[in-house]
Formats: sequence, structure tokens, C-alpha cells
Amino acid sequence: MAGTEEIAQVGLDLPLYGVIPFILMLLSIAILPIFAHHFWESNKNKLIVALVLGIPTAVWIIVIGGSQGLELLEHSVIFDYIPFIILLGSLFVISGGIFVSGNIQAKPITNTIILAIGAVLASFMGTTGAAMLLIRPIININKERKYKQHTLLFFIAIVANCGGLLTPLGDPPLLMMYLRGAPFEWFFKLVPEWLFVNAILLIIYFIFDTIKWKKEPEDLKILDLTQKEPIRVHGKLNFVWLVGVVLSIAFLNPVYFDFIKMGTFSQLIQNIPIVAMLILSLIFTKQETRKQNHFSWEPILEVVYLFLGIFITMVPCLVYLEKHAVELGVTSPSLFYHFTGALSSFLDNTPTAVTFHSLALGLKLPAEVAGIPEIFLKAICVSAVFFGSVTYIGNGPNFMVKAIAENSGIKTPHFFAYMYMFSLPILVPLFIIVEFLFILH
Repeated sequence: MAGTEEIAQVGLDLPLYGVIPFILMLLSIAILPIFAHHFWESNKNKLIVALVLGIPTAVWIIVIGGSQGLELLEHSVIFDYIPFIILLGSLFVISGGIFVSGNIQAKPITNTIILAIGAVLASFMGTTGAAMLLIRPIININKERKYKQHTLLFFIAIVANCGGLLTPLGDPPLLMMYLRGAPFEWFFKLVPEWLFVNAILLIIYFIFDTIKWKKEPEDLKILDLTQKEPIRVHGKLNFVWLVGVVLSIAFLNPVYFDFIKMGTFSQLIQNIPIVAMLILSLIFTKQETRKQNHFSWEPILEVVYLFLGIFITMVPCLVYLEKHAVELGVTSPSLFYHFTGALSSFLDNTPTAVTFHSLALGLKLPAEVAGIPEIFLKAICVSAVFFGSVTYIGNGPNFMVKAIAENSGIKTPHFFAYMYMFSLPILVPLFIIVEFLFILH
């Protein structure tokens, strides 16, 4: 993950029109599922779109930037994309080997408790790990219900995003700030923001799910009640591999081991035990357990293909922002909150957080935490984590949850529908209140 920092340090400047492929990549993700649904169903076609936009962009960056351009691509692909995919892939495979059997009645209080548990787990095993661990059980519990789409939307907001604010393990943007000098315990100062947002979302969800529960056909309620079975956890050994991944992310970094600093590629050493945990999960998990879990490689392949295009085409966007953001007058905590949030909604929130941390360093303000004022760091962290839930592409787990849900037969809103049905009317107003309560005080 150190590669994003390198992007901030390269002196290369790229013209504004270089962001066009990135915009086209986002538009493809947003529009093709609506107007070319059959085409977009194939992951191979997603890969084709990513390569058609990514390869010319990569060639253009090298032609324009020479060795510096090549260095930008190297760090974006090798030190950002590959570790990103390794982490997501390992959590996907390991959590996919944990099968929670049984069925309890999918009442509003049951679903709300599961989401609350996810909000806590997200900060200590990562939003991806918590999402992959709980998504299949909550789908299974709600399989008899007619109205369940809303549960997936709140699941994305709470478990896959807003829950991961309390530790550097929770979300990659926080890990990047940790590696840049923020103490591990500093993130516990964000408990008020974490508690406020997740409590409000859980309350809204409980009310909404209660309304939907009352609309459920009586025959489905009876079926749900009669289908109850004791809850059992299969594939428990995968919790060991999951802990191994978490410990690798938490402690195998230059903060604790100086040898990791020796040489550029040694920065990737963190990924060796993560890959080992993935392999151990594949070896020691019974295939029957994965079959019961409806495990499929398609969701992670979708993420692999789409984010390949995103990580390549977003390089000119990050470079341009790094060079010209000061011209926009981004000099206050409120503006850092706004800009980090806006870009975290449509870029991956990790490079966005790193870019604005670099911008804050450039302002030469008092170095309180991680080289910048504490309120600026708070604005960056809170905004990057929360606003990652505004679109499907704001944070890696979002797409994975969507893909798993659809693979299980649950229809989810398309890119724009997710925004106008859920994030704009519910999430964004809540995040604006957060700014007034915690950033502008």
C-alpha cells in the first residue's frame, strides 16, 4: 500500500483531459448494467472494458511521463492494486469457508442485531472481513422474506463501511494514516462519530424493516417461523486464518520491522502470510462447506477486473488532484471533509485519503498527529470511511456484497438507483450532520 504515497511524491504533472478514461470507466459501471444488462452480466466483458480503457491510458502515461510515468503505473498496479486484491481475495476466500447453518426468524430485531454485530466486527477484522463473514448468514436468514433489498443496502452502509472507523484494521484509509504516523490508539478518539452514525443508521433500519415486516405476506411469515433451525458454525478453522490476515495487516509493517524498509519490493512482504492464509483455507476447508455456502469465484473476479481498470485510469486523476488541489482553496477542515467525501464516493477511498493527507502536509500547518493538525486528520478519516458507502465503487466490499447478493438471487439497485433511493436521501444528510457536530465544533 505504500505505492500511493509514491504517487504523491512524483513531480510529474498530467493534463486535465487525462481523467477522461477514468470518467468513462465510472460511466461504464454506472450505465452498462442499465442499458446493456446482458452484456454486463459477463465478467469477461467487464475485463474487456477495463483493458480497453486501461491499456491506452497506461501507454499514454508512459509516453507523456517517461520513466516517471512508468513509476506511477508500477506503484499503482504493483503496490496498490495487487495488495488490494490479495487482501480482498483472502478475506473473501477465508470467510467463504465459514458456513453458518440454521435459520432463525428474520424479524426486524434479529436483522438489526446482526447489523450491530457487523458494525463492531468491522473495526477489528476490517469492513471486508466482517462483510464477507456476515453477508451469507443474513441472506440465508432472510431468504423466506419478500422484502429484503433494503437489508442489503443498510448492510453495505453499516458493515461494509461505517462500522470500520475505530481502528486502522477497520478500513484501508485508516491503515494508511496509521502507517503515516497516527498512533493505533488515536483512532479510538473517533468513537463518538462511529457511535452516532451507526446508531442512527440502526434505528432508521429497525423502523424501516418493521414497516416492511408488517407488509410481509402471512404465509411467508409462517414459513419463516416453521423453517427455524439451531445456528451452527462450520469451517471454524478459518477463524484462525482470518486472525492471521488481521495480524499481518496490523503488525507486519515498517512501524515494527525495519527490514521491511530494505528495498522497494520488500514492501510487499506483508502479502506473503496473507496469501499463505488463503492457501491454507483452500486446503483445509471441506468443499462441502463451501458448496453449502454457495461459494463462487464470480464476485471476486468482478472486483479483480473492474478495479484493474479503476486503479490504472485513476492515476492521472490522482496526479492532477495532487498538483492542483491547492488551487481549489482546500485549506479548512470543512473543505477537507467535503472534498475527501466527494472523491471517496467515486474513487476508491484509500488513494483519496492519502492524497488529501499529502495536501494537508503541503499546507505546513502544526504537526499534531501524522504530521498534520488533528482536526484535519479527523476530517480525512471520518469522511473517507463514511462516504465510501455513497456508491458501489467507494469501497471494495460494496461491489462484493452486491455481487454475492445477486448471485443468491436478490435483485439490487443499479448504480444510480442505489444513490437516489438510498445514499442521497439517507446517508448524505446524516454525514452532513456529522460535519456540523464533530468537524465544525
